[in-house]
Amino acid sequence: MDIKAVKQAIRERVWRILEESNAAAFPRPVYGRIPNFVGSQEACRLASTLPEFKEARVIKINPDSPQRYCRELALRHGKLVIVPTPRIKEGFLLLDSSRIPRQYYDEASTIGGSFKWGIPIKPWDAPQINLVIIGSVAVNPSNGRRLGKSHGYAEIEWGIVSALGKVNEDTPVLTTVHELQLVNDEIPKEPFDLPVDIIVTPSRVIKVNRIDEKPKGIYWGYVTDEMMNEIPLLAELRRMNNI
Repeated sequence: MDIKAVKQAIRERVWRILEESNAAAFPRPVYGRIPNFVGSQEACRLASTLPEFKEARVIKINPDSPQRYCRELALRHGKLVIVPTPRIKEGFLLLDSSRIPRQYYDEASTIGGSFKWGIPIKPWDAPQINLVIIGSVAVNPSNGRRLGKSHGYAEIEWGIVSALGKVNEDTPVLTTVHELQLVNDEIPKEPFDLPVDIIVTPSRVIKVNRIDEKPKGIYWGYVTDEMMNEIPLLAELRRMNNI
């Protein structure tokens, strides 16, 4: 089985369905992206009512459009928010709600605003992460397997922070998606793939019975020269660990 081809076929189908049904939201078209969707704010609002969100002091949230409101709500709830920069090119940013005026939480939750209001932070200096929120292209609610846009950034980010002990098997992973992104396909698994514990759509919360363990650390055998060149943090970690 060509795992990459199977995964990509599922992505292409979901992107097409979102576009054809007009469930896709700006920026469009959503092909090749973590797709923004109609109702993304409602999904974030619903996620913010969960105990995993309420009890978390530190939440790592991806920088993509559909999770923008999740970042804003985390700030409004007084959280520390860790945001990877796009493509992890400039590492991680820490958004400290206590250091940002409330009227700027909206701005700080955007990609540009996170650079303005965030503090660059090395992952080894980051606090313990209590909740991880990620975007997805597709996710299987029966087992928690998910697909990103194929570049593996969520997996690399998890690998970095798990290698440093900032997250572990018990750290909840939540994704917000549209109902049309829920699939019953058998999503093939690679060792570095990150499963989710909680799926939140605009209308419901799904607690997943995961069948896979979360990956531990960075799977260096899968890290390409291109990734090493694009993500300076990987080179730093490799030097630190004498790999």
